Amino acid sequence: MTKVLVIGGGPAGSIAATLLARNGMDVRLLERERFPRYHIGESVSPSCRTIIDYAGAHEKIEERGYPVKEGLLLRWGAERDWTVNWAATFGPEVRSWQVDRDDFDQVLLDHAASQGVEVIQRARVRRVLFEDGRACAAEWDGGLERFDYVVDASGRAGVLSAQHFRDRQPHDVFRNVAIWGYYQGGDLLPDTPGGGINVISSPEGWYWVIPLRGEVFSVGFVTHQTRFLERRPHYGSPEEMFHAVVAESPTVAGLVGRFTGPVRIEQDFSYVAGSFCGPGYRIAGDAACFLDPLLSTGVHLAMYSALLAAASITAAERGEVSELEAQGFYESLYRNAYQRLLTMVSSVYRQYRGRASYFWLAQHLVRGERSGHAFAAITAGLSDLTDATTAGGTAPMSELVTAAHDAGLRALRNVTPAGNTMAPMRMDANDLYDAATGLYLTAHPRLGISRTLTRTPL
Repeated sequence: MTKVLVIGGGPAGSIAATLLARNGMDVRLLERERFPRYHIGESVSPSCRTIIDYAGAHEKIEERGYPVKEGLLLRWGAERDWTVNWAATFGPEVRSWQVDRDDFDQVLLDHAASQGVEVIQRARVRRVLFEDGRACAAEWDGGLERFDYVVDASGRAGVLSAQHFRDRQPHDVFRNVAIWGYYQGGDLLPDTPGGGINVISSPEGWYWVIPLRGEVFSVGFVTHQTRFLERRPHYGSPEEMFHAVVAESPTVAGLVGRFTGPVRIEQDFSYVAGSFCGPGYRIAGDAACFLDPLLSTGVHLAMYSALLAAASITAAERGEVSELEAQGFYESLYRNAYQRLLTMVSSVYRQYRGRASYFWLAQHLVRGERSGHAFAAITAGLSDLTDATTAGGTAPMSELVTAAHDAGLRALRNVTPAGNTMAPMRMDANDLYDAATGLYLTAHPRLGISRTLTRTPL
């Protein structure tokens, strides 16, 4: 039986481990902390609901009573409010949740254990060992662990990318700092889609307002590191600074209820690893890349990469594709998902450009869609699922997509698989796809990679 080690028990690690175990792998997951533990990243994309459903955990998540999220409202730049309503655009099944990550992550980790994953908490992986260029073992608190594959979902700690390869590349334009806290009671702006997030710009950054369970609201402010460091000495405490920046926005100050705290600060410096995979390993979630939280894409990238990692490993082990093809499939699709979102977020940060400009860019990043629908598809994570499950514009979408959210995803059509040609901070639709591979993700009767019958000669 193929043995897989998963490092990290967050959404990327839990989903990857679950899918691998459900496809006959012997999976051990090592998590350095004891769950539940606090984590930011509370606003979840509809793509995550699709993947959670496929992993068999949908009912467990639904039972938690999280607010249902149908979209977002942006009060951005000088423009009037504009909404992205996934349910109205794609159908009522295209929705997600606003979650308490300590609870959400615990449910997913427990679900992995229920699917046959051996979960060990308070287990720190010290390093991954290689033989003849292939990852083969890991040193951890319990000794030496040998494996056939490792999925590094260790988050920002980056056991492979940050500690072994040391090939992370920062994006200086996003050297931002987030400061946030919690309120009991509050409100959202008029016309916000059900349970949606409010994103409100300011001259020095932007705010989020997220409704959570129990009438709790998560409120945060993101600004550049330089401006944060200039302002921080003027306040006696992080809490004093947080109240000051909330008061600077009449909009945000008018939405919040009673402050309950605590105040937290995090440097959300964006980065990307030099490579996301290689012989015997896949790097998933924040271990591979981290993107500014503006469009709430962190959990989407984590779960999407977990899905791709599991598919590429199972497909290579069953001989559906060669190992090099499996690596290329994972690398190109995950990297293009990150790059497309990076390009979109970079554009939106230029507040003066306006909604029409963002929609135009989105249309060029998702072929075959009207501009408003394209922007909604990107923010929902649906464009990435479509890339993975459609080949050459001719093969039908896999049941992973159509069965789960048929109404919403029918709108996403005529999209072909991702390639790996990209320019930093700028992309064109033609950069995203390489139909010559003929490869696409399949979900039924089992997770893997399939190939179209015809293939363009190389």
